Amino acid sequence: MELDERKVRILKAIVSNYLETGEPVGSRTISKLADMNVSPATIRNEMSDLEDMGYICQPHASAGRVPTDAGYRFYVDSIMADRDEEKAEDQTERENLLNRVDKLEKLLKQVAKVLAANTQYATLVTMPQYNNTVKFIQLSQVDEATLLAVIMVDGNIVKNKLIKTTYSLKNEDILKFNILLNTFLQGAALQDINLELIQTMKVQAGEYAEILETIFQGIMEAIHEADDLKVYTSGATNVLKYPELANTSSAEKLLGTLEDIEDKEEFAKHVEDVIQQDSDIQILIGQENSDENLKDCSLVTATYKMPEGAKGTIGIIGPKRMDYKKVVSMLKELTGELDDIFNSNG
Repeated sequence: MELDERKVRILKAIVSNYLETGEPVGSRTISKLADMNVSPATIRNEMSDLEDMGYICQPHASAGRVPTDAGYRFYVDSIMADRDEEKAEDQTERENLLNRVDKLEKLLKQVAKVLAANTQYATLVTMPQYNNTVKFIQLSQVDEATLLAVIMVDGNIVKNKLIKTTYSLKNEDILKFNILLNTFLQGAALQDINLELIQTMKVQAGEYAEILETIFQGIMEAIHEADDLKVYTSGATNVLKYPELANTSSAEKLLGTLEDIEDKEEFAKHVEDVIQQDSDIQILIGQENSDENLKDCSLVTATYKMPEGAKGTIGIIGPKRMDYKKVVSMLKELTGELDDIFNSNG
């Protein structure tokens, strides 16, 4: 007996519901789903057929159904088949993405150069940073004690993590972990992953709760690992045109900061703070700067936005007596133009 469209929808609903609740799934539960539109009696007949075919089973007479390994396998194969259908479009999108990244780097470098020339201050522009929303997780076994986690986050950025375990997992165990992780984490932003969600996942994992926690920690480490922050600078020597900067003992340090700014963890942290601000423009004057080498300067930053949710920063560094009105006006105009470019052309 083959699975027709209705049996497929019912089987997927049973697996999905069981993954979410950990409780056997009854016909009334399935009948209440918005896309089902069939009676509980009809669903019971279909569930009986699915049980005969080995996709679901009944723990005891009065209980609902739970997926068998065959049911899990069908569910996962369906997910992968859906992804395969999208591969042709995804391939074109990946090629466009690579071209776009190359063009974006050239654009941002040019932005830094033009801005430095027009303001006569030092300028910096960062590549966009994403919010790290989980798109997909895939576990695979390297050896008896090692798993490889492949995590795709926003921007189609892929992160890998080797996870050591104290328990030898079977293929069906890894399959269930993959389903569990994607069911709860797919589409979740980092701020949505809280203790309540973790506890729910551990309950679903049952006797494998401890190993799930190890896997989860490894995945979170991979997501949290700091991405290389690309920063393009221009006009570093412009700051020496201003006597109050050129004649201070910090001038050499300031130039070093500007030239090596992409390696500074402190600046990377500041960029993250800027991106989290509600205001598009942020101005830090003298002692307000967290970087000691910028205490004699002012730093004005603005945020530009990508359609996928990524954000980048444009900054201008100059003396505390900089022309703030001109700088703010230029940054607002520039970020507006960038937003229009990115959101109209993708």
